[in-house]
Amino acid sequence: MTDTTTDTRPSQKAPKRSFLNQLEIDTRLLGMIGAFVLVALVFNVLTDGRFLTPRNIFNLTIQTASVAIMATGMVFVIVTRHIDLSVGAVLAACSALMAMLQVRWLPGLGLEIGHWAIPWIAIAGGIALGAAIGAFNGWMVGYLAIPAFIVTLGGFLVWRNVGWYMTAGQTIGPLDETFMIFGGINGTLGGPLSWAIGIVAILASVALIFNARRVKVAHDFPVKPLWAEIALAVVAALAIAGFIAILTAYEVPERVVAREPAKYGCAEAEGCNAVYGLPISVLLLLAIAIVMTVIARRTRLGRYIFATGGNPDAAELSGINTRLLTVKIFALIGALCAISAIVASARLANHSNDLGTLDELRVIAAAVIGGTALSGGIGTIYGAILGALIMQSLQSGMAMVGVDAPLQNIVVGAVLVFAVFIDIVYRRKMGAT
Repeated sequence: MTDTTTDTRPSQKAPKRSFLNQLEIDTRLLGMIGAFVLVALVFNVLTDGRFLTPRNIFNLTIQTASVAIMATGMVFVIVTRHIDLSVGAVLAACSALMAMLQVRWLPGLGLEIGHWAIPWIAIAGGIALGAAIGAFNGWMVGYLAIPAFIVTLGGFLVWRNVGWYMTAGQTIGPLDETFMIFGGINGTLGGPLSWAIGIVAILASVALIFNARRVKVAHDFPVKPLWAEIALAVVAALAIAGFIAILTAYEVPERVVAREPAKYGCAEAEGCNAVYGLPISVLLLLAIAIVMTVIARRTRLGRYIFATGGNPDAAELSGINTRLLTVKIFALIGALCAISAIVASARLANHSNDLGTLDELRVIAAAVIGGTALSGGIGTIYGAILGALIMQSLQSGMAMVGVDAPLQNIVVGAVLVFAVFIDIVYRRKMGAT
């Protein structure tokens, strides 16, 4: 007698993965890129094609740099379930200190304006002040257990008026010429050097993509199809090349070249076709983005930040010194506020007491729009930079259309609330699937 049985259990097939999942593409990032493209196209139509000109895109990049630099630090603050409402005031205090060092205090000690050491002493002083203010905020939050909302709300009033007292409410300038190269149109790389950096960036991007694939294969991790890796490398290369091509298409006006043709590599102004190219402030932003991404993904500090944001109690029980970690995070964003102060004041060629006004709102909105969860534990550096670009595009576009400043702020506030709502809906949906 034979006993034959039939296995009626469903076969255990691997779950089907969507096309985007197979390519390991972040759908949220695609959504942000889509939102940016939509904003750009709408304003380009409303401005009769002026929004997407090389000149406006160049201005957009240098206007975004200051907020985006602070937004990279705000990601770490929000990821650990805190908030910093004092970033604009800290920026103003650091800018005031750097301006006073350059224009008043160092010349009084015998270092006249134009001395090679003045800008670097001012920058070192500004970064030290920003890091010290941030560490003090972090100490009160971490060791005295005062809510970050209260600490930084107080700092919002304190540090802006510290800057006001330093300058006695006056506009301080003009700043040192070397200092002003960090401010956008005063410091650009020109055509050849911009393309050289662009080619290096393309080669580095392609190498990183295929090196990451090689490491995954070596450890038997699943990898994307080879054609997808090649397509991703091509898209990255085209994006970098397109960005450089747009910036190098913005020509220096003839009247500007006529003042100093030698500065643009020409013997005489007539026939000189000079271009601005990549701004140093944007190059600084890209360098900070790379460093912050490495900190987030490759260092123990980054792992502790995301572990603490995901579950603070578990992180503390596992031995992470969450109090000291809080001090480090706030010190880091304080230093980034000082670097933003360099970019912002150098762009204006002087320090004014309204510098950084409402930057708190813009920085927090950039981080949230970029996908940083207010509940903590989730956030990306590239998302925050893209969020800052979307915010600046909105403001720039509204200004070009002729929307009044109060209405611009109303729209920015509404966009922030809408972004948080979309974030809640997105995470609820992702959690349900």
